[in-house]
Amino acid sequence: MLFAHIVDDFYLQGILAKLKQKGWWDEKAPEKLYQYDYIVALIIHALSWAIMISLPILFVSAWNPHWAIYLMLGANLAIHAVVDDLKANKHKINLIADQSIHFVQIIVTWCIWAFVL
Repeated sequence: MLFAHIVDDFYLQGILAKLKQKGWWDEKAPEKLYQYDYIVALIIHALSWAIMISLPILFVSAWNPHWAIYLMLGANLAIHAVVDDLKANKHKINLIADQSIHFVQIIVTWCIWAFVL
């Protein structure tokens, strides 16, 4: 799960790293038409990340996931999007806090799967 996090959050993110920043849109496409497009990029990246960190659980579960895995997927998507927005747009947290929160998400997700399900 940690390896999947590193791959998705650093390697696979690609253009989404720029597109999830409101400032990028303000500079490249200042028209009001695009004022909320950064939110779509945040959600797409967060969904990709949530799926990637869930793949090991799905593999071990023989692709027959418990319904709670879908809840964890949704929660991880929402948390990841909010955290990345706090870092990229609100400038309230730095990369260390961002990555620490994502690591906690992974640990909590694994603990729920391993000990509850």
